[in-house]
Amino acid sequence: MIKAHGYAVQSSTSNLQLFSFERRDPKEQDVLIQILFCGICHSDIHQARNEWGISLYPMVPGHEIVGRVLQVGSKVKKFKVNDLVGVGCMVDSCRVCFSCRHDLQQFCEQGATLTYNSYEKDGKTVTMGGYSNLIVVNEDFVLKISATNNLAGTAPLLCAGITTYSPLRHWKVGKGTKVGIVGLGGLGHMAIKIAQALQANVTVFTTSIKKREDALRLGANQVVLSTDTSAMEKQVKNFDLILDTVSGDHDINQYLSLLKTDGTMVMVGLPEKHPTINLWQLLGRRNISGSFIGGIAETQEMLDFCAKHNITADIELIPIAKVNEACARLVKGDVKYRFVIDMSSLATG
Repeated sequence: MIKAHGYAVQSSTSNLQLFSFERRDPKEQDVLIQILFCGICHSDIHQARNEWGISLYPMVPGHEIVGRVLQVGSKVKKFKVNDLVGVGCMVDSCRVCFSCRHDLQQFCEQGATLTYNSYEKDGKTVTMGGYSNLIVVNEDFVLKISATNNLAGTAPLLCAGITTYSPLRHWKVGKGTKVGIVGLGGLGHMAIKIAQALQANVTVFTTSIKKREDALRLGANQVVLSTDTSAMEKQVKNFDLILDTVSGDHDINQYLSLLKTDGTMVMVGLPEKHPTINLWQLLGRRNISGSFIGGIAETQEMLDFCAKHNITADIELIPIAKVNEACARLVKGDVKYRFVIDMSSLATG
């Protein structure tokens, strides 16, 4: 076993604190990775606080990981020592179900093995995430990272990037597609950048007019204040796709009316309360769907796309000693637009 250390929560009410644990010795198809940077996702907080009722303790969160290869197993073919690599939300899946065989491991019918707060295939070892110095992952769930982009800014692509890229690609967003993005936060700001790079016409919906300047800077073509009834009425039947990135409780029906016939609204945020849908809004042959991260092949495609277009997240880089402060600020929306932990600070954190 390999000794590792990181920051963990021991219960739903505790803060993240220094924690020592063990990683498995690399098997023949495993990669041992030194973690350089790890993004803080809002889902880390949901799970640390057991807000979804599925938490396992102690828990080391973190699934937006960028690191460097320290060691490879004897049968590893895709990576070598010193390669820059990434690990996202999954570290394994059944490999044999329909979804897995079609590069949709996130929909594994037996349940994908998540990077943390999950069980490995032995059914008893709890996975520990990226708020740590080391991680061991099967090479099939390790991703290649380009050195051309800022590595810290690349880390959030492993969750926020693929969560927004996947629906934009699935619904074939391209030149001239009219895309609405609800919310300007960790997910929303990535959605703007990616949709703009896909040459879509991008409209951002926000409850805060203060975010207008930032949305335009990030690449939006226009910004609509969702509390302005007149402005919203002008957008009725205007959009091919609306991507809802908001994790707070909100009324989604006001956006359904903005879809064209056969338009689709895709939910990627996770409000605590399930929204009520006005079925009358769907009678115009409008669709509502959801999307969850992406498969490994699509995640690699996204990373390559972002490297080509020089896309990274807007981040605030912190030492791990400030991780609890950062989580508290994230809950308040006080970040533009993603916290990333510099793991080199772990030894002194």
